[in-house]
Amino acid sequence: MSLARAEADRDETEATKKTVTAALAQARQEASQAQRELSALTDSAHQGDIAKAQAQVRVNEAAERIVDQLGLSVADLLEEFAPDEDFDRAAVTKKLKQAEKDLRVLGRVNPLALEEYKAMEERYSFLSTQLDDVLQARKDLMGVVEEVDGTILQLFADAWEDVEAEFPKVFQTLFPGGEGRLVLTEPDDLLTTGIEVEARPPGKKVKRLSLLSGGEKSLTALAMLVAIFRARPSPFYVLDEVEAALDDVNLRRLIALLEELRESSQLIVITHQKPTMDVANVLYGVTMRGDGVTRVISQRMTPVSAAASSAGAGAAPEPPAESV
Repeated sequence: MSLARAEADRDETEATKKTVTAALAQARQEASQAQRELSALTDSAHQGDIAKAQAQVRVNEAAERIVDQLGLSVADLLEEFAPDEDFDRAAVTKKLKQAEKDLRVLGRVNPLALEEYKAMEERYSFLSTQLDDVLQARKDLMGVVEEVDGTILQLFADAWEDVEAEFPKVFQTLFPGGEGRLVLTEPDDLLTTGIEVEARPPGKKVKRLSLLSGGEKSLTALAMLVAIFRARPSPFYVLDEVEAALDDVNLRRLIALLEELRESSQLIVITHQKPTMDVANVLYGVTMRGDGVTRVISQRMTPVSAAASSAGAGAAPEPPAESV
């Protein structure tokens, strides 16, 4: 009996042992599974902390960019631009893309823009003042130009009338029987007009200077010159070889004009023509002596009429101051 009970207890104990062993194995398996889940949760929590920290960094960076680029705090931005219940994401996204496009067109934000704008504003103010001064100076100069133009027009018109009136008279003296006159090319614009000389010597039908002979051209030019002398007299005149191309007849006519001019002016004439020297009051020249040395000589001339009248008096009168 005892053996049977012992065997029964043993069997029961073995069964209990197996049950406990199976339960222990199950508990160990569940503990291992729980440990694995705990490790996974720990890792997940660690990754969450890292993601949270990274997200916080990005949020801080975004907040800094908002302050730098927009000049607004996050709270002010959310208060003014936070979406409401009627938020249209598609419309806002389209508006955002357009804003980004406009921003790219504007380029990067220049932090020195205010200083540069102030400098440019000062430069603009300075240049504007300078421009106003230039415009005022231009206005003043234009007024001076108009005044000068008016004076020139008046002086030229007066001189033109006098020379135009004198030229035909002088031309008649140098070309007896001929006709000459001065013509303005643009009489309506005296500041830009030219002057044409029409000359018709006696016995010729031509009027253009290019068709005249060399002597006639020279004599016509002298007529123009003497007409100016008569219109606007001067205390003295210097003439250099003006009669070199003239023949004896025309030279005598020119000398008659020169004698008229020296009644009111002094004439200094450089010449090689003997008839011109004959009417001079004083001659100045250069001669060479036998030893090859040149010297300047002067000779005061006495008119024939004056010499004849003074023959009985025993002294010649003092010649006039004019010299040819």
